[in-house]
Amino acid sequence: MLKDSKIRRRPVAVRPSRIRRDPLPVAPVKKAVNAYPTEREVWVVVIGVIVFALALSALMFGISDVTAK
Repeated sequence: MLKDSKIRRRPVAVRPSRIRRDPLPVAPVKKAVNAYPTEREVWVVVIGVIVFALALSALMFGISDVTAK
């Protein structure tokens, strides 16, 4: 059998942590997002699509003209 050790350690008193923590941030209230675009945004999109289509058609006609000769 094992004998009891004669070397005894004194128990350590438990202390509260010295690390100070900031409180958790409160999440800000999110505003409702307007899902419907304004009239100006609609017109900008329409004009952008038309300009893009015209650019592609001009590029297509230019390439076909160069390669046809």
